[in-house]
Amino acid sequence: MQTYLMIWFSSEGAGPMEVVEKLRGMGFKPLTGQYDHVYDWKRAVTIEDVLGLGNRVHETLKGLKVLYKMETV
Repeated sequence: MQTYLMIWFSSEGAGPMEVVEKLRGMGFKPLTGQYDHVYDWKRAVTIEDVLGLGNRVHETLKGLKVLYKMETV
């Protein structure tokens, strides 16, 4: 399974490089195309796993003034 992130930036918030570095530290890889980042679980996951990752993303991006969308498939 994989979790994808789309990021929306604000000119009043953190720059793209800062956000990418923080997400890389969590194990996300930057992409080009429809999504901006991917997290490869390398296994089947539970809803609790996905929610836990969502909580970590939320805490990591808190205060950076960016919006995000997370999708796991």
